[in-house]
Amino acid sequence: MMRVAVSGAHGRMGQLACSVIEAAPDLLLGPLYAPGHRGEKLFDQALIEDPARVADADVVVEFSTPDSVMGNLALWHDMGVHAVVGTSGFDGERLEKVAAMWIDATSRCLIVPNFAIGAILMMRFAELAAPYFPVAEIIELHHDRKTDAPSGTALNTAARIGAAQPDQRRAGVSQAASGVLGVDVDGVRIHSVRLPGIVANQEVIFGGAGQTLTIRHDTTDRSAFGPGIELAVRRVGSLTDPVTLGLDALL
Repeated sequence: MMRVAVSGAHGRMGQLACSVIEAAPDLLLGPLYAPGHRGEKLFDQALIEDPARVADADVVVEFSTPDSVMGNLALWHDMGVHAVVGTSGFDGERLEKVAAMWIDATSRCLIVPNFAIGAILMMRFAELAAPYFPVAEIIELHHDRKTDAPSGTALNTAARIGAAQPDQRRAGVSQAASGVLGVDVDGVRIHSVRLPGIVANQEVIFGGAGQTLTIRHDTTDRSAFGPGIELAVRRVGSLTDPVTLGLDALL
């Protein structure tokens, strides 16, 4: 039976990962790593603060904060534990650092910007559309407790669009306020919205002569991420490369 640790188990996504693993008959949940939450329990297990305990697991699902994830990944690498990373904030520079860190590893690291199958399709459809439109912009909307912006999904989408359409062009517009036109990532502008009442939504808008194309994905409940988490946990050890970006490789 595969033993699965969860890092950041106290958070919303961490708790979802715990529930998915606990419900699977062939997966064993624990240990649950959550610094600063000593004495709390999830699924009758005490949350732990000692990362060394994670070495007892076969796979660790990483849902800590963007500030702590890189340090955690260094620990899991040294322990030889497979890592499924759902923490946001992996831009090109950070991905390069993980690839350099994991280059000699016997374990595998899978970084997943979004676990929802619909979001994966949205990113793929955007990549397919990109060569046919000169301009694309992304609007991503998340709940107000998300600690980073832009989202990992938006960063990954922009990178894929930029690679498929390197000649992205921008209209020369004067900004009355700094940042009103969003942040430029690989030639694609990203606009971030953080509001209560939202789970996770993303819209990609392509513009061309006389037409626009909009590709949108809406997550209405976090249960949408469950099947993707379970798939990643079961299959991360089968990946060929030390570091893989996106759930696409397992579909």
